[in-house]
Amino acid sequence: MPIVVRLDVMLAQRKMRSKELAEAIGITEANLSLLKSGKVRGVRFDTLARICAVLQCQPADLLSYEPGDDLTAGADDGA
Repeated sequence: MPIVVRLDVMLAQRKMRSKELAEAIGITEANLSLLKSGKVRGVRFDTLARICAVLQCQPADLLSYEPGDDLTAGADDGA
């Protein structure tokens, strides 16, 4: 996946634990862990907004686009 989640970096910079963030934004630690590891297929904008509010950051601080070979995997030539 060309989208890389850098939530762990922001947590470290803010000296905050995953448990604290999960409680502050109202999601489970398990779901936050999945998000941190990039194993989710999407994230709701309201969840992203709550994360940004608590960590005092921008969405671009949490997500980056790093193109790779998998971007074209399964792509249709007719699209």
